[in-house]
Amino acid sequence: MTLLRSLAYQLFLVLSVAVFGGTIAVLGRWVPFHIIGRLGRRWALLNLTALRLLCRLDYRIQGLEHLPTSTCIVLSKHQSAWETIALRALLPMEQTWVLKRELLRIPILGSALRQFRPIAIDRAAGRLALKQLLTDGQRLLDAGRWVVIFPEGTRVAPGDHGSYNIGGALLAQRSGYPIIPIAHNAGVFWGRRSLIKRPGTIVVVIGPAIIGVGKSAQEINRDAEIWIENTVASLPMVSGSARR
Repeated sequence: MTLLRSLAYQLFLVLSVAVFGGTIAVLGRWVPFHIIGRLGRRWALLNLTALRLLCRLDYRIQGLEHLPTSTCIVLSKHQSAWETIALRALLPMEQTWVLKRELLRIPILGSALRQFRPIAIDRAAGRLALKQLLTDGQRLLDAGRWVVIFPEGTRVAPGDHGSYNIGGALLAQRSGYPIIPIAHNAGVFWGRRSLIKRPGTIVVVIGPAIIGVGKSAQEINRDAEIWIENTVASLPMVSGSARR
């Protein structure tokens, strides 16, 4: 039954990307950004609803009081495709993501992603990629956009711990904007490169702001990493009602 439910949702996901992605790709050149943002949020909310109805996969959020009303940098744990959907719905519409440039080459999806003005980096470019993140990130933050970064750079299986890239912390240190850390256990229910979506409730925890003023980028990065990893370690590591 879990497989059939997962297949049904996968079909819904593909169709929703085709419909919303195609619409955003076409309208993005002509309409204001806030309309594109609303379409992106609507797509994400529909997918979260479909996951709940088809796969019995829900979520709950802790720490919503930590979300500021002003612009910030978001550093989030990256375990599955779930958070790439959910954060679009849970965070303010004025958001820009740091992502790998290869995603922009995917038909329909890539064209839609371009309309959100992402910071699309070449991960093999080294210092040039970091310079792009700092330059574009500062410009977008000053323009009122939240900048969303997965500091590990790729999806990491539950229980594993990737190396945290310094880019987000360096952007916070140089720009003066705070970091909001986000931890979750989505990978327990929707594994990396997995079709199966297991029923249960994903826990998302939003942490208090990390202020970079007076700290080095290394200290900021360490503070974010410690909070995220310690919080993830405190969350359930098995699906269903069982607990680690």
